[in-house]
Amino acid sequence: MKSVAIISGGSRGIGFAIAQQLIHDGFFVHIIGSNTENLHNALVQLGVENAQSSLCDMSIASEVISLSQNLTQLYPQVQILVNNVGVFLPGSMMDEPSGQWEKEWELNVSSAYHLTRGLWPSLKATSRSHVFNMCSIASIVSYSAGGTYAVTKHALLGFSKSLREEGRPHGIRVTSLLPGATLTDSWAGVGLPKDRFMSAESVAKVVSVAFQINEDTQMEEVLLRPIQGDI
Repeated sequence: MKSVAIISGGSRGIGFAIAQQLIHDGFFVHIIGSNTENLHNALVQLGVENAQSSLCDMSIASEVISLSQNLTQLYPQVQILVNNVGVFLPGSMMDEPSGQWEKEWELNVSSAYHLTRGLWPSLKATSRSHVFNMCSIASIVSYSAGGTYAVTKHALLGFSKSLREEGRPHGIRVTSLLPGATLTDSWAGVGLPKDRFMSAESVAKVVSVAFQINEDTQMEEVLLRPIQGDI
């Protein structure tokens, strides 16, 4: 039986690239998304023999908790969990629309907390499990045009550090990924050349390498930037 990897935000962008990479590495992947069409298209490309999917609005705690309970029943053992879902909404904190703070916090931080907490028994049931949290360069650098986003990514990095300590007694590794500008739909329309970005596939390869070395080594934090620097 193949080892199981669960990926939130797995139907597009970095999450989809990670799903492709882990299937290449021999995993069965379960991707989570909020758009039926995107999930269908992703499964067609991944192959139903390699992947399954769930529809979930990860910004709603009750939906995430219910999903995690179902996934625990479906997969008593989970080898990899990738908390990848997130959203960037531009604007300064003091001028942003009402509700933007809550929306980014719920999707960028709370979703990772509830999904990880719900799947903790399945992660503890394997001898070499690994949680990847998709942080950001914004976890260590704040931007005036994305203040709330930076706050949430700082918080996700802090969550990773605390989770790592809680996971140690159970052999659960926790890696924080801090990518800079990565070429996904989030950057559509900016008019910059491709060589100013990293590829989603490059980030996915880091997940693969970090898991492969984790038998005696824990890659705690990985900072990734385009060769030409931040945008």
